[in-house]
Amino acid sequence: MNTFQKLDRLTALAKADPELREKLLATKAQQEPLISFCAIAQSAGVDLLVGELFAIGMEYSDNQCKSTNGGNPSPYEAFDDAYENFISSLMY
Repeated sequence: MNTFQKLDRLTALAKADPELREKLLATKAQQEPLISFCAIAQSAGVDLLVGELFAIGMEYSDNQCKSTNGGNPSPYEAFDDAYENFISSLMY
């Protein structure tokens, strides 16, 4: 299962279980939110690692650079944040 599938699975679980949803949302207030987020995901049966969350954002940025005509001479200063996107999706 790839990272996107894991996040989709976790989304489905969180939407079906209000307690899980609240736990995931509460990670925003933690000192180490990504570590807490992944620990909760793992306890819910979704084997998600912090490195995977960083990697999908970096991969997206890298692919954007490669798709630019002639190549992009320098990578973007920032890339999409999978954790923030996930948390935002649960808020509404």
